[in-house]
Amino acid sequence: MTTPNAVVLLSGGMDSAVTAAIARQDGFEVHALSVRYGQRHAVELAAARRVAASLGIRHHVVLDLDLRAFGGSALTSQISVPKDTPLAEIGARIPATYVPARNTIFLSLALAWAETLAARDIFIGANALDYSGYPDCRPEYLAAFARMADLATRAGTEHGVRLAIHAPLLRLTKAEIVARGLGLGVDLGITSTCYDPDREGAACGRCEACRLRLKGFEEAGVPDPARYQAAHA
Repeated sequence: MTTPNAVVLLSGGMDSAVTAAIARQDGFEVHALSVRYGQRHAVELAAARRVAASLGIRHHVVLDLDLRAFGGSALTSQISVPKDTPLAEIGARIPATYVPARNTIFLSLALAWAETLAARDIFIGANALDYSGYPDCRPEYLAAFARMADLATRAGTEHGVRLAIHAPLLRLTKAEIVARGLGLGVDLGITSTCYDPDREGAACGRCEACRLRLKGFEEAGVPDPARYQAAHA
């Protein structure tokens, strides 16, 4: 029996690493896709390579697509990354770290690769519980993209192939994601979540991504193995 292919969006963060491990556990041949899009936290790409190697993923593509030409985000321009947002306020509004249409761009790239691989499955580490309120992480958005994909591809229009967008972490808390990752044997210490790390890759501990990650580990009752800057530590 042939192992089915799946494209997994692998940023190098904790959520995408756990998602890749889930795809592998579910019996897919994982084709990991990372994007160098001009993000200020480009150290995540080194993390993505570490994760791919750790999980035994043989097919890992890093695409270059520089979104700094558009800007409009703290991750692709000189806008400051928000720090020290109270946990109760995270997700209440769309923050400056939102990159316009990022998941639409990334899923479109994954769709293109999936069609060349005759793959019917794409995995993304989107989360709609402990998250920063990005509109392209919501379940209705992912369902809409899947419907669009069926109309936009040769596989869909000529052969009736239906694409499945898997977001296995969509309704999990960060604590549940930590527990799921540890249960799958994922080395969470090699992942990079921070939006504003230093040059050595140490996390700031203060951006929304760091605060949500730290909250997840605290609620899971285990220490976060990531490296943090001295000011935070």
